[in-house]
Amino acid sequence: MFSNTSRFQESLDKRKEKGTLRSLRLQSDGIDFYSNDYLGFAKSKDLQQLLLQKIMNNPQLLSGSTGSRLISGNSDVAVSVENEIAQKHHFESALLFPSGYNANLALFSTLPSRHDIVIVDEQIHRSVHDAYKLSNAKKLKFKHNDTEDLENILKRQQGHCYIAIESLYSMEGDFAPIHEIAGLASKYKASLIVDEAHAFGVFGYGLIEKYQLHDQVSAAVITYGKALGSHGAAILCNETVKSYLINFASPFIYTTSAQDFQWMSIKTGYEFLDQNHEPTIQLQNNIKTFRSQNLPSPSAETSPVQAIVIPDNQRLKELQDILSEEGFLTYAIYSPTVKEGSERLRICLHSFNTEEEIMKLTGIIKEFV
Repeated sequence: MFSNTSRFQESLDKRKEKGTLRSLRLQSDGIDFYSNDYLGFAKSKDLQQLLLQKIMNNPQLLSGSTGSRLISGNSDVAVSVENEIAQKHHFESALLFPSGYNANLALFSTLPSRHDIVIVDEQIHRSVHDAYKLSNAKKLKFKHNDTEDLENILKRQQGHCYIAIESLYSMEGDFAPIHEIAGLASKYKASLIVDEAHAFGVFGYGLIEKYQLHDQVSAAVITYGKALGSHGAAILCNETVKSYLINFASPFIYTTSAQDFQWMSIKTGYEFLDQNHEPTIQLQNNIKTFRSQNLPSPSAETSPVQAIVIPDNQRLKELQDILSEEGFLTYAIYSPTVKEGSERLRICLHSFNTEEEIMKLTGIIKEFV
């Protein structure tokens, strides 16, 4: 029995007083403006039928992997899916992971040494912050999307630098100046690592592919639990980095492999994405409809994530409650997830949202901004 639960309860009570206490809830019925299912693949009956057929043809896909991939958990399915992912993204190699968090944990806890410097955008995902602590590397932050600040930091460093960015930021809904940052990485001989979690699928295979930056990116993380409607992630890199991760990355070495069905779901998701372009087109049309309402937002015009900053916890909660009563599922982001004073309603747009739904949603929001 724990003897210090009073400290735990005190922290929970403080969050409850601030209105920021997290709790698990079952999915609600309503109009989805909060999930990362940007293309509607997670609910696609056509994709479900494809996956069901794969299982019918090979029920063994549902069996447990039985161990780490270094012991008994590797399979022909995992290897073939990795090879296919690498080819599709024009990288030398790919390494599968159960989640994007796990992939980032492996990268940033393993590649940087105690003599290296990890320079992160101040809005990088929490997984990168958690990972660097395990590497003993020095961590520095640069102002969000500020290439001048990044260069000033790079100029002062003596050791090897790793630059960590997201191509599309999930809280702000804006894009990294990826061309400029890739140029700085090349100029200062730094290793650029790009998280494509929210760009993959929405913009083809991601912004690295779109802008042909493969040769300027040392590693990338592609996640499949968002636009692809599946689960898991892959690190894209060269053969040396892949081998190094297999040998030294604790999150890979000591994790039981996912079952083959997860890897086959990813492969099937790629096939479905390649054959179905209409959801991507409809998503961009819906984003245009949302943006046409001229709500103040720091988000990019083509981003599926649209942030509405409401720096008042009570007012933000009131807005979310009203939207909920009207049947809209949205997500309010309070500090400490974002900085105090930058609390926001995070709107996720999807291919399946209707114009009528978007107009009604924005009409309610306008009363609060």
